[in-house]
Amino acid sequence: MFNGKTRPLALADFLIEAQVLLTTAEECLSHLKLIHDDEDAINCMLGTLSKLERRAKALAITPVAGFCRALRALLKQANSLGTLRDKTVATLRDCFSLLAWQVELIDLKTGQLVLDDTEQVMLIATFAAQIGAPSGPPMANE
Repeated sequence: MFNGKTRPLALADFLIEAQVLLTTAEECLSHLKLIHDDEDAINCMLGTLSKLERRAKALAITPVAGFCRALRALLKQANSLGTLRDKTVATLRDCFSLLAWQVELIDLKTGQLVLDDTEQVMLIATFAAQIGAPSGPPMANE
């Protein structure tokens, strides 16, 4: 649990780190666009999503943590099924763009992100359908 002084510092650190991680993910996506089964790029994105999820969860930024978890699960499936193609990479890029936008919308005073998750749900469903997964994983933070 954070006290009144620690939380703003932890939130500021998270926001900076999230921007760095999302920039790294964009670079990995560029590699995936060229080589769809690039293991290094896939592992980079999985690691990025995992770290972003952990940090968001620690600060109780549930929408970001849940979205990262769902994306990571689907990316693992897509990798094992060999279904990362142009459309799925484009959808993944849309997901990372949404994550970046959401990080920018986190309230600097409260650390909360209040949003309608419709776009998250739609992107997860689209990504799941494109890779042949029966449905997207749940995004709720447990």
